[in-house]
Amino acid sequence: MQSAAARLEQAVADGRIDPEVAGRIRRWLTDPALDEFSGAVAALLDADDTDQLVRLFWEEIPFGTGGRRGVMGPLGTATINSRTIAESAHGLARHLQDTGHTGGRIAVAHDTRNRSVEFARLVSTTLAAHGFEVLEFDGHRATPTLSFTVRHLACVAGVVISASHNPPSDNGFKAYWSHGGQVLPPHDSGIVECVARSTEIPTMAYDQAIQDGHITRLGPEIDQAYRQAVLAIRRPAADLQAHDPATLSALYTPLCGVGASSVLPVLHEAGFVGVELFEPQAAPDGNFTAVPDQLPNPERPEVFGPAIAAADQNGQVLVLATDPDADRLAVAAPDPDGVWRVMTGNQLAVILLDHLLRQHDWPPEAYVLTTLVTTPLLGVLCRGHGVQAVDDLPVGFKHIAGEIQQRGPEGFVFGCEESIGFQAGTYCRDKDAAVAALLVADVALELHAENRTIWHRLDDIFSQHGRVNEFQHSVFAHGPSGRKQIDQAMGSLRHQPPASTGGHSWSRVRDYQSHEIRSLPDNRTAQPLPAPSTNLLVFESNPVHSPMITLAVRPSGTEPKIKFYGFARQLEPDDADTREAIDQLEQGLVELLQTLIS
Repeated sequence: MQSAAARLEQAVADGRIDPEVAGRIRRWLTDPALDEFSGAVAALLDADDTDQLVRLFWEEIPFGTGGRRGVMGPLGTATINSRTIAESAHGLARHLQDTGHTGGRIAVAHDTRNRSVEFARLVSTTLAAHGFEVLEFDGHRATPTLSFTVRHLACVAGVVISASHNPPSDNGFKAYWSHGGQVLPPHDSGIVECVARSTEIPTMAYDQAIQDGHITRLGPEIDQAYRQAVLAIRRPAADLQAHDPATLSALYTPLCGVGASSVLPVLHEAGFVGVELFEPQAAPDGNFTAVPDQLPNPERPEVFGPAIAAADQNGQVLVLATDPDADRLAVAAPDPDGVWRVMTGNQLAVILLDHLLRQHDWPPEAYVLTTLVTTPLLGVLCRGHGVQAVDDLPVGFKHIAGEIQQRGPEGFVFGCEESIGFQAGTYCRDKDAAVAALLVADVALELHAENRTIWHRLDDIFSQHGRVNEFQHSVFAHGPSGRKQIDQAMGSLRHQPPASTGGHSWSRVRDYQSHEIRSLPDNRTAQPLPAPSTNLLVFESNPVHSPMITLAVRPSGTEPKIKFYGFARQLEPDDADTREAIDQLEQGLVELLQTLIS
């Protein structure tokens, strides 16, 4: 009878398994450090289940914009499992040691996902076995609470077990450095290199590690410190005396995640006791059973359906929703016609920044941080208040955290991403739904006293500064074939760019991978583009025409998809409206996709 190893070589010879994939399978079959998995790998080979083997081993899960994230599985380099979690913790520990941290504190948190408790304990015991003092939360916590804790307790690093807004099938490992932000170069590549060299991974018994003091459990005291830090960023109390926070009637849903441990307590301590928990989606649930389609991404308007129905029936004026690890916030409210609508991340960012800028006379060194695919209206607002806008950061809040470290926290006003990520204050170095919810509540309270909603405020801003309409479109492409489709689509757009989309002609494209600005339609280099470095293309219409049209394209760093961002901006408030322009662009994109991804 043919051995499992021989079956593997035969599958390679037959072209059913790629040689690179086979190399990863071979290691899990033969490496003594992976003995606990070798039997299962052999069984798949004996069953000639090459499809399953390819799904389990087609890639090494990379460190993306949100750490290592993917589908959970029993084994394999392409899934989140006990080995890939342990080697991630091992890689972090070894890199810390390589950079001079032979000890120190590391905080560990987890969300409500399936297997998150198991994975967090595995991380804790691995880090403890390397000689680090592990501070593990005594239950699920929000990701920003972990970021705060790293700073508050002077940790050398932190880890969160979470896949954020991904489907219930997924989980992930997010690593934080001593400044409280997710790891940045060169530490991300350093951790990856240590992961790649992982063989035997030290560990220890969990209960014994607690008994011996290697693992300490964190409880309510850190939560109270976190809430105080969030509340400290509010405008002066005197400004609030005209409106009683208790009069704001709203509904909050954590989408079966951790938000009831962070967002709701912050709101209630601030006096917003009229914000009620939406009970059908309150219980922690790794399957997200009560969430429409079991997809707990508050960027999806569909997830708001049950809560909006309840709020409308109860006469509440606002619905707040957070993703499962409570670092992102989305908002729904009635528009001027009384129709409930969900705000985009860009729209909410504009309202929050406008609110913050109006609170103070900001010094010349004040600055706002955002990414290359976030609304250009933020820069317009900043210039109107004499505040610097740094709007050329790559996607990923870790880059905003890194910029705060580089520039210094003293001038920091606000950081945001279009994907409903917001931060004000310097108590942590990640986006935080709690502080965003607090600011939204303040804005909503002010407007409620005038019988207006946040949609009225957005119209006010558009009237003053010019309207920006937008859309986002994502195309999912799973597995190795999907990765190839995404790479081919980016290659086609880069080397054979469209001359126009939806009737809008492109004058140039900014390529942040090749660091070039190229003129269109000839696609010839016009000038260099020095920074940043990321796989992003931005197509631009003629800059003297109104509305100004842009289309940005990038592969996601957290999910198997390619993302498109369209913007139509009025150059002057009295120019033609942008709605028709953005509708044409979106329709043109649908036609373009037919040629890019089949």
